[in-house]
Amino acid sequence: MKRLLLFPLLLLFAWSANGQDLTIDPQMYDIIDAVSADRLESDIRTLAGFGTRHTMSDTTSDTRGIGAARRWIKKEFEKISDQCGGCLEVREQRTLVEADPDSRIDEDTWVVNVYAVLKGNTHPNRYVIMSGDIDSRASDVMNDTIDAPGANDNASGMAGAIEAARVLSNYEFNNSIIFAGLSGEEQGLYGGRHMAEMAKEEGWEIIGVLNNDMIGNIEGVDGVIDNREFRIFSEPYSSQATERELQMKRFYGGENDGISRQLARYIYETTELYMPQMDPMLIYRLDRFGRGGHHRPFNEAGFAGVRIMEAHENYTQQHQDIRTEDGIEYGDVIEHVNFDYAKKLTAVNAVAMASLAKAPPKPKNVEIGGAVEPSTTLRWDKSDSDLVKGYKIYWRPTSQPLWESQRYVGDVSEFTLENIVIDNYLFGVSAVGKDGHESVVSYPSGLIRD
Repeated sequence: MKRLLLFPLLLLFAWSANGQDLTIDPQMYDIIDAVSADRLESDIRTLAGFGTRHTMSDTTSDTRGIGAARRWIKKEFEKISDQCGGCLEVREQRTLVEADPDSRIDEDTWVVNVYAVLKGNTHPNRYVIMSGDIDSRASDVMNDTIDAPGANDNASGMAGAIEAARVLSNYEFNNSIIFAGLSGEEQGLYGGRHMAEMAKEEGWEIIGVLNNDMIGNIEGVDGVIDNREFRIFSEPYSSQATERELQMKRFYGGENDGISRQLARYIYETTELYMPQMDPMLIYRLDRFGRGGHHRPFNEAGFAGVRIMEAHENYTQQHQDIRTEDGIEYGDVIEHVNFDYAKKLTAVNAVAMASLAKAPPKPKNVEIGGAVEPSTTLRWDKSDSDLVKGYKIYWRPTSQPLWESQRYVGDVSEFTLENIVIDNYLFGVSAVGKDGHESVVSYPSGLIRD
């Protein structure tokens, strides 16, 4: 199969919902149209058909258990790679987790991640990651034999990662993309932790992690039915922030401007630009109230990561034994999955990843100055990447969640916004590529002292 370079022949311009002039890449619409609800349905049915994918379930059967599921996922990635002339590097990450009576692993267990790497041409060590979870569970998180089809949680997210690999493997990108199936999520976020540790050890430069966990349900326990809304969860700032960095936020702002928040805004904007029929919700919280997902271990390792999921959950269909009780049908079964909705959220991921994978590296060491001045100055380190055309400064009122104003300032490393008072706004800088794709915004991390 001939693979396509994402160098659009014609770049168009549009206004976002927040007044920003954004470059449109027409090939993004081809990517959206290529996502198939039928293929997603087939994959979700296959994954749910393994009966249970509990982390400690059968690993020898070819028809039941997590072993059969992860071998099938690996074969699907290999098929995709064969179709694109070997463009994917299909890998397994195997980590032995020893039994611990104080944990959700009560026997020595191999936690196995299955993932496929689409290497970038220009910056192969820069990665965008889309993840879904391989494992499932029923009411008792330790029961590894009972049926736990996990059709929505999280066969839908896993199928989305496979489908995104099918679509995006038809193109070549500047940065690398990883399509990951992570294991051990229900038992304690093991798979994400293991991959994040490997990324640190091997020196990956992670642009962002898009964790997809439940992207197939449109009917909430609250009675709301909606096939357009979805949520993007993000933490405010890194849990690795030092005491000095926290003090900087107290006096200079930035409580809502960590790297994961910037990634969430980026996904919001690409959705608004290319899929205006969808309604993204920025949820300013690490995850659902008191709950967790596989983006968290990456956050804790210092990487940008968000959770993408349905807007209206149904708790009778999560972590439940299959049964009927008081007229309510419990269980995470295939009948509750809306495949067209899963297609939409898979496309949301695909266009965001394609944009990020085309974009130049974001500016580093952004500094800001302008106290008791009528204007605001920003300074940053220029990138040595050949992809960069120039830079753009963004700003917004301190009470607003999204960037509202912007100015392209050219291929410079410092710029003063005249008559923009620093006290009233928050600021950031992005790198603009020669093809119009932009990096994630970098928020200032220091002050201009001279």
